[in-house]
Amino acid sequence: MADITYLEAGRLALAEEMDRDPLVWALGEDLGRGGVFKQYDGLQARFGANRIVDTPISESTIMGAAVGAAMSGTRPVVEMRFSDFALCAVDELVNQAAKARYMFGGQTRVPLVVREPIGMWRSSAAQHSQSLEAWYAHIPGLVVTVPATPADNYALLKAAIRSDDPVVHMEHKNLWALSGPAAESDAPAEFGRGIVRRAGTDITLVTWSATVWTALDAAAALGVEGINVEVIDLRTLWPWDRELVLESVSRTRRALVVHEAVQAGGFGAEIAATIAEELHHRLEGPVRRLGAPRAPVPYAPPMESELKITAGDVCKAVKVALER
Repeated sequence: MADITYLEAGRLALAEEMDRDPLVWALGEDLGRGGVFKQYDGLQARFGANRIVDTPISESTIMGAAVGAAMSGTRPVVEMRFSDFALCAVDELVNQAAKARYMFGGQTRVPLVVREPIGMWRSSAAQHSQSLEAWYAHIPGLVVTVPATPADNYALLKAAIRSDDPVVHMEHKNLWALSGPAAESDAPAEFGRGIVRRAGTDITLVTWSATVWTALDAAAALGVEGINVEVIDLRTLWPWDRELVLESVSRTRRALVVHEAVQAGGFGAEIAATIAEELHHRLEGPVRRLGAPRAPVPYAPPMESELKITAGDVCKAVKVALER
């Protein structure tokens, strides 16, 4: 199949699900104009203003309306524009959507998708550059997806729309233009299934979202030096593929978890702790983590770059883990 961009893959997935199910609809700010990144370009003309809905600039109102609509039987897709803005609606998502099925004893579900663009992107500064996936992975009742490729953005968004539970679908802004093979079929992905992006024998590198590409660059550079790195893309953070990670680390006996988000309290800590608890008798060194410093993301490009995890950073961390 022809290549497709990460942005186009998300748009295609939504359009196909809206064609398939008349109960699927989307709401958010400026969707009629295509959305801030043009993820919805042309969809209002195709489906009408009643299914691609422009809303007031009030994230809590958008989320609250969507939660009620989901509990009433529709399948809303909520566009938050930036993951940072979703914090204005976190009560509706965390205290209502995530808990409704439990609080009502299974008598209702909340088939809701929240699209939250994450990550650093072109000097967007501290209020538009955060990666807060660990917050949502911490909340019982939420599914968290973090696609790294166009094919996964397509398949995971389809899975999110069809899910009967609320899903936080986190698309990295720096991947919008990434072009790659389209999905092999129109089937939705399965939550909790990671993938080995590069096989290796010396160390397992676990990552997700845009950092997958940083990890692959580092693995290629290390390969030239004779260091064979296995790279795992988790694809979803909750549920996450424990079995794949533990099987890989049981072979390589060393592990490094890498993410763009702040290292302190990041989801990498959960993965590292699980590896240490389950495989402590097989490891040949401590499980290591690599994440961003605990600092706001600066606007100035030279300062912003100091917070980015680069392939060089990953190479250094791998060598430390291998004691080279």
